[in-house]
Amino acid sequence: MKSIDVCLTPDLLHLHAIDNTIVVVADIFRATSCMVTGLAYGIESITPVATVEECYAYQQKGYFAAAERNALKVEGFELDNSPFSYMDDRLVGGHVAMTTTNGTLSITKAKADAVKVLVGAFLNLGAVANYLQSQSYDVLVLCAGWKGRVNLEDTLFAGALVEALKEEYMIAEDSALMAMRAYQQAKDDLLGYVSNSSHVRRLQRLGIQKDISYCLQRDLYDVVPILRGSTLVAM
Repeated sequence: MKSIDVCLTPDLLHLHAIDNTIVVVADIFRATSCMVTGLAYGIESITPVATVEECYAYQQKGYFAAAERNALKVEGFELDNSPFSYMDDRLVGGHVAMTTTNGTLSITKAKADAVKVLVGAFLNLGAVANYLQSQSYDVLVLCAGWKGRVNLEDTLFAGALVEALKEEYMIAEDSALMAMRAYQQAKDDLLGYVSNSSHVRRLQRLGIQKDISYCLQRDLYDVVPILRGSTLVAM
């Protein structure tokens, strides 16, 4: 039987064998929510990179460029890390390069060994679950966390995906079980459940409450971003 597991932070990824595994990267506040939104709104591709320097190099090639560090836009780039920035008509059909504190780093860590890398968010939870049900590989949900630390919102997404797939996948380890049980407690009031979490407090200090509420909405989009080479496209 296929198995599903959860890696609570990319600093623990080395403990997981992912050579026969689809990795689903989740950075709910806000990188993967931006990626899902952007592709749903007609962006042709998003290239995630680990460093600001790499993102700048793509910008010089004519890409729209998004760079975030510590929840703030890096000076000199067109886009920040708010999903609302990715609803801009000028981006339709365009190519975006993106670097963020946690999410893009997680993707770059996973892509070398995983069978496939997908991007997940509450915004496309059902679409990701439906796709995985048709696959023959194990699944690892990689939570981007915050600078190597575990965070609540990514763990809750992981738990939601485990719950959605528990009939088709064996729950491999306690991290998956913990995440699922946390989600089961939280699912009727996700916003309230994360209200005192570290990243929510961080974003609220920046006045980004609308991003928090938006990123916790379920199944707004039927799009599954998948990494093709080094670029995310809508499947």
